[in-house]
Amino acid sequence: MTTPQWLSIGTLIGMMALFIWGRFRYDVTACIALIAALALGIVAPEDAFTGFSDDIVIIVGSALVLSAAVQRSGIIEILLAFVSKYVRRVRSQLLLLTASVGIASALVKNVGALAMLMPAALQMAKKNDTTPSVFLMPMAFASLLGGLMTLVGTSPNIIVSRVREDMTGQPFGMFDYFPTGFGLFLVGLLFLRFGYRLLPRDRRAVPSLGEALDIKGYVTEATISNGSPAIGQTVSAFVNRHELEVSIKTLLRDGKSKRVRPNVRLRENDILILSGQPDALERVIANDHLTLEGEGREIPEGSERDEVGVIEAVINADSLLVGQTAARLLLQERYGVNLIAISRADERLTRQIGAIPLRVGDVVVLQGPLSLLPERLSQLGALPLAERSLRLGVSKRSWLPILILAIAMTATATGVVPVAVAFFAAAGAVVLVGSLPVREAYGSVEWPILIMLGALIPVSDSLRTTGASDILASGLAHFATSLPPWGAVALILVTAMAVTPFLNNAATVLVMAPIAAVFAKDLGYRPEAFLIATAVGAGCDFLTPIGHQCNTLVLGPGGYRFSDYARLGAPLSLLVVIVGTGLIMTFWPLM
Repeated sequence: MTTPQWLSIGTLIGMMALFIWGRFRYDVTACIALIAALALGIVAPEDAFTGFSDDIVIIVGSALVLSAAVQRSGIIEILLAFVSKYVRRVRSQLLLLTASVGIASALVKNVGALAMLMPAALQMAKKNDTTPSVFLMPMAFASLLGGLMTLVGTSPNIIVSRVREDMTGQPFGMFDYFPTGFGLFLVGLLFLRFGYRLLPRDRRAVPSLGEALDIKGYVTEATISNGSPAIGQTVSAFVNRHELEVSIKTLLRDGKSKRVRPNVRLRENDILILSGQPDALERVIANDHLTLEGEGREIPEGSERDEVGVIEAVINADSLLVGQTAARLLLQERYGVNLIAISRADERLTRQIGAIPLRVGDVVVLQGPLSLLPERLSQLGALPLAERSLRLGVSKRSWLPILILAIAMTATATGVVPVAVAFFAAAGAVVLVGSLPVREAYGSVEWPILIMLGALIPVSDSLRTTGASDILASGLAHFATSLPPWGAVALILVTAMAVTPFLNNAATVLVMAPIAAVFAKDLGYRPEAFLIATAVGAGCDFLTPIGHQCNTLVLGPGGYRFSDYARLGAPLSLLVVIVGTGLIMTFWPLM
């Protein structure tokens, strides 16, 4: 081996050691590796930053923006909530959740699909009085399996497609992964349906600061709009349809208070004083097309372009709000913010929001331009509470993100435009149509992942430019000569699966895919089966909470320990190796 080849391999070994050590975050480790490769001369200065202009970076970043837009729309959550009304048993709910997150992961990046459906899982667990740990890890594993089905489901598929294009001139298409991925997904669902019993049942998440506040139900005011499904329903039917998550405290009709009886039928333009938790109120208002009090009011001059948001705050002793009502204080006209919900301990609030005199200790939800809210809180003497996920008053249900995503996937599947162009245009479209505010679009992009990809692409490519990948692949090929064809495929799959917990799935493919391609060439086989095996192995980290973001995402909410992942993940990994090898051999012939 030549000196550059040794240096290239040594750089990658050192990088893997840093990943395993964990002293630096993965993006910092990737930057260290790039700087070392430049210093050692195995990456030319003019090639140092080519990775940041690679299509992979554009596709991954755009997919994250699209995932955030679909998540914000709440459409999939609505569909899941509708179906869950007829699914009551824990095992059936588990199958519903894992199937839903797997299918969603084929359409948007798997970590986005998991984040989108986690609230539904937590809600189901709360209703069943069971621990969320029963649902969350199986959902994370199902999201990894679901991501194997399409090009954009997970980063390894995107990278492997690029490697095939470099070798053969033809990338993998949007659904080329589907036969193998779908088969593994079905087998995984069947395993998780019964295998969840391997998880300890006593795992509980540590309560968050927001939960520790123990804020009781809010009351808010909303008007029944034209076309609302609530029109014509009785009060009892309305409450039951929303599974008793909210209650109607007061009903105002034609300016007069009407006694709330179970058999009273709701009409258009009725004003409802609703009580419930913020997420439940948000779902009811969005699903029933109710108009929240203050919605549509003009915002202060100069703030027209600012994003409208909400904030939770507690009224201080010296607050201007004490003893005042929102209407009397002209809160919107003078301060540019709307009072949309109130929570008061040990008292039943039944009056219209704007007519309730506020007290010290009341928790309020204020709506207004995000650039103004901190200043207004200070002026009003209200203290912001610990940040919690609160969508009341800001989310809008829309099918547009789903439509835009479908158009992008169709355009790429039919070859009309390249994947990077289609998804970049789709990401821009969801921002332009207002489905995702610009601030949230930037916030949804996992910049450390993009930095890692951009830095690692030239480092991993040094294996090819120095010829080190040929040496490594020849060594593996020499070992594989004594193996049957299926054994060679399984060897690549197992190697990628073993490396990804320590190296990150995207980094694993960047290192392993070129080696797998040369490995196939040395054995006289077509490269596709080995590239698919690399993508499957890199995308299936079921053994640790650190190898993939999906596993990390459920670690805290599920209250899991490091060792819990192997309890469920080890048998699933073995199943993937056995079934995956057979599926790859079936759909991707070696000759």
